[in-house]
Amino acid sequence: MAEVRSILATDCGSTTTKAILIEKRGEEYRLINRGEAPTTVEAPFDDVTIGVLNATRELEDLTGRQLIQDGTILTPQSDEKRGVDLYLSTSSAGGGLQMMVMGVVRQMSAESAQRAALGAGAIIMDVIAIDDGRKDYQKIQRLRELRPDIVLLSGGTDGGTITHLVELAELLIAADPRPRFGTMNLPVIFAGNKDARDEIRHLLGERFDLRIVDNLRPDLERENLGPAREAIHELFLEHVMQQAPGYSKLMTWTSADIMSTPNAVGKIMVTIAEQRGINILGVDIGGATTDVFSVFDGNYTRTVSANLGMSYSICNVMLEAGIQNIRRWLPFDIEEYEVRNRLRNKMIRPTTIPQTYEDLLLEQAVAREALRLAFVHHKQLARGLKGVQQQRTIGEALEQAETGKTLVQMMKLNMIVGSGGVLSHAPKRAQAALMMMDAYQPEGVTMLAVDSIFMMPQLGVLSTVHPEAAAQVFDRDCLIRLGSCVAPVGQAKEGEPCLTIEYNGKSETFRYGELRVLPLGVGETIQATIKPARGFDVGAGKGRAIDATLEGGVVGVVVDTRGRPLLLPQDDATRRQKLIEWMTALGLPKP
Repeated sequence: MAEVRSILATDCGSTTTKAILIEKRGEEYRLINRGEAPTTVEAPFDDVTIGVLNATRELEDLTGRQLIQDGTILTPQSDEKRGVDLYLSTSSAGGGLQMMVMGVVRQMSAESAQRAALGAGAIIMDVIAIDDGRKDYQKIQRLRELRPDIVLLSGGTDGGTITHLVELAELLIAADPRPRFGTMNLPVIFAGNKDARDEIRHLLGERFDLRIVDNLRPDLERENLGPAREAIHELFLEHVMQQAPGYSKLMTWTSADIMSTPNAVGKIMVTIAEQRGINILGVDIGGATTDVFSVFDGNYTRTVSANLGMSYSICNVMLEAGIQNIRRWLPFDIEEYEVRNRLRNKMIRPTTIPQTYEDLLLEQAVAREALRLAFVHHKQLARGLKGVQQQRTIGEALEQAETGKTLVQMMKLNMIVGSGGVLSHAPKRAQAALMMMDAYQPEGVTMLAVDSIFMMPQLGVLSTVHPEAAAQVFDRDCLIRLGSCVAPVGQAKEGEPCLTIEYNGKSETFRYGELRVLPLGVGETIQATIKPARGFDVGAGKGRAIDATLEGGVVGVVVDTRGRPLLLPQDDATRRQKLIEWMTALGLPKP
């Protein structure tokens, strides 16, 4: 591969198109500048490239570098002031990639199909399974109502029965669903029992654009998601991208395939986890949806909570969480009807921003609940395979966890990365740290960070062609490190000593129920011995000390001895007093 000196990357969102310029400075790649413009995929423009060029022109104005020539992106670079060597793009404009998933057993093959589709960047419109409790006519009606981009059909282990797969195929034929875009046949990916391929080809081959790939669950012990994800990505480019206004033109400009925005974010998460050998959790909280990404021990999972967001879906958060759960995070007294009215106003005026400190704290309280609920949903899907047979002795049977246990182990988590307006653009970084600590309740030692300007999608597509550049920019320009969080697991009485940290020749004791910040700046680290009290665990077992490297950030090292699980006082006045106490500890103003 020839040396890459400069990279232009754009992300075409549902409302905004963002462009970033990356250059090689010495031996490393750095972000030079960024531009934004409204996305133009809808009327009156009906051409996504107009928004791309507008965002790129802003970059031209900011950098003094020519990036456009004759109405297209200028590649390759001819000198330091003209063109770029690579142009890459991601997209979630036009509603992103919308899929239906069909599987034989909801908790097994259908769940594997969900993981495959979500990992490829799709929004799941519905999951249909033989055992989902609905009558056939209800399933057919549902298939007709929705207009997916792609249907993923799976089920059965290789060599098993094909009867149920034929039933699912016949449901598809009876429903005869229409694709969202265009008049072409609806794309269907078959990733089930290989013995059923001939029958599926016979039933669906003429009426649908059928793609056959390797089985998602070739046997009960294994999950093989790669081939299905590749097929989804190819069909996304062929069908969804080609039909959306202007994308066929944009595809002729790019140096690599356009990637869906969530798929690209997942790529950068996996790249960072692999390069550093860490477990990582990421979240993107938007106006309508909350996406959660995790990589634990090499297992990548993505989930979309399509009804949890901070503007269009804010009333759904209120409905799912309940008013009391939102009010518990507010350090001031407010009536239920007032909370309800303010959130409804936000829903009908989604682009407004908080005008008072109380409004800001209310929005951040809702964010805690949206993050918490989306994480609960994520843990339900991010789990080991159900149905796996385990050989056990009698002793092992008493100790061993059941199959299908969640992969998300908070004590093993090394880093949490938050993005989305409420986290990335919080007026004070300590507010973002506190929201993530309250929602996710990290355990042991965990680095907290936020994505500065939400450039993870562009870095994700860059990681597929130049992982080194993507990792360098992610580390130096994208991530804002808030600092390590030290949190022992356990419960005690208020004020009891529960943790001692020894570092730099001194020793500090922390009492139960408090938050405290050790002032350690960005790039500063200390070697510490963390000694929990007898009933507390920081990773080595109850009462056992660990040696850890604590890294500072814009907030500092936060020691959270509020207990796990985090329990707020039941009495309203006491709870509000504690919330103010914790805010003050992080240097945040009182309401």
